[in-house]
Amino acid sequence: MRAGKLVSLVTRVETVAYLGLEARTVEVQCQIAPGLPGFHLVGLPDKAVNESRQRVQATLASLGLALPPKRITINLSPADLPKEGSHYDLPIALALLAAMGVTDAEQLGEHVAVGELALDGRIVASPGVLLAAMHAVGMGRGLICPGSQGAEASWAGELSVIAAPDLIALLNHLRGIQQLPPPVRGTIDMVPPGPDLSAVKGQETAKRALEIAAAGGHNLLLCGPPGAGKSLLAACLPGILPRLEPAEALEVSMVASVAGTLEGGRISRARPFRSPHHSASMAALTGGGLKVRPGEVSLAHLGVLFLDELPEFQRGVLDSLRQPLEAGVVTVARANAHVTFPARFQLIAAMNPCRCGHLGDPALGCSRAPRCAADYQAKLSGPLLDRIDLHVEVEAVSAADLALPPPAEGSAEVAARVARARAVQTARQAASGARTNAELDGKALEAHASPDEPGSRLLRQAAETLRLSARGYTRVLRVARTIADLAGQETIGRVHVAEALSYRRRAVVA
Repeated sequence: MRAGKLVSLVTRVETVAYLGLEARTVEVQCQIAPGLPGFHLVGLPDKAVNESRQRVQATLASLGLALPPKRITINLSPADLPKEGSHYDLPIALALLAAMGVTDAEQLGEHVAVGELALDGRIVASPGVLLAAMHAVGMGRGLICPGSQGAEASWAGELSVIAAPDLIALLNHLRGIQQLPPPVRGTIDMVPPGPDLSAVKGQETAKRALEIAAAGGHNLLLCGPPGAGKSLLAACLPGILPRLEPAEALEVSMVASVAGTLEGGRISRARPFRSPHHSASMAALTGGGLKVRPGEVSLAHLGVLFLDELPEFQRGVLDSLRQPLEAGVVTVARANAHVTFPARFQLIAAMNPCRCGHLGDPALGCSRAPRCAADYQAKLSGPLLDRIDLHVEVEAVSAADLALPPPAEGSAEVAARVARARAVQTARQAASGARTNAELDGKALEAHASPDEPGSRLLRQAAETLRLSARGYTRVLRVARTIADLAGQETIGRVHVAEALSYRRRAVVA
């Protein structure tokens, strides 16, 4: 392949910069002008983008092309927007090739290009292709992306996708010499099997609370001795949650795409279930890092975040959950940008009542009880606990319970009741935009979660006795609404309010 005549005009190729789940247009401008030979890259690039010069030069060498002995300037516009990531390799190479006359600059103007280049000319995967595809659809453009990510890009909708395995195949396709096949949309993964509720012996109160949590999207804290089945109960939750709707699955997949965990373009309709270790840092949990990436709260978006051994997490890390639990988003602030990720997750937590775990058992409890329990539970802040709707004491399972046959009711029966309750919520709250009862607020809460007179009277009395905060009062109403939905009742009665109050954490009154 021989380069054509050099032109002095500026060639342009569009790509994107990722800010959370927002893709912003970046124009890659290339100019080859007389002057001292050099390859200059400007426009606030980070180290990975700066290194594109070496990768692009090596890629062109693999095609038998050499850079012209002139001054080459690549500008990433807008210049004040930080540029991060290796996906700028491909648009930089295409802009340079267009300036050299190897490919048609006008044809490239119809596409958005993303992809990392290997030294031998292969176009390798880079995070965020689904986000770039959605942006291209909104701009009325096509997309040029790595061949391995064509299936992922196809989920964006009706757009022209050129998924090229290497740069030479892409150039031949653009010149009409070789036709790349259109990518096939990725598959929808089946819901992976998990533990069934029939495996849980006893713990009827905890299973009832788990059903309520699943039906209304409520946060749940399980507290009990080691081996009582807290982790098993949490692992059973995905099996009773309804599958993601297609729009929700795409929303979850966009987060996975930015995080680089969407493999083979496969989209799952199973709700995410994230279970980070208690040694996780604040950046790992809420997002951040040198290159801002979504954390566990965002990877659990529209799914479950399970925190086992809750008091073992650093207190600052746990308190960082307070804002996303309320707002459903998390904002990572940096000096040069504020990045926002979705974080509408359901918090399920488990903990022992004290460090030894056997508080109240005279045979196994330590000599420091009950002081050890107070010290251990004091690691959790009141504002965080106030955001947890359901607090359940999980009792130890006796040998007699373990010898019993499996319960007749398993996850399938509970999932059917949860699905019916969710369907009622969806129909009732279509105008407010709330997905579940846990999101009810303002006028929607007043319209749909106001109990009858006996229920209101009980709630007012309990609010004074239990010293409920305004948030706690609201959350009791939300849980009562879910309990009524499971019972098939349109009106919230006294019995529903009473059960909701039974799951509320008791404040210590001096």
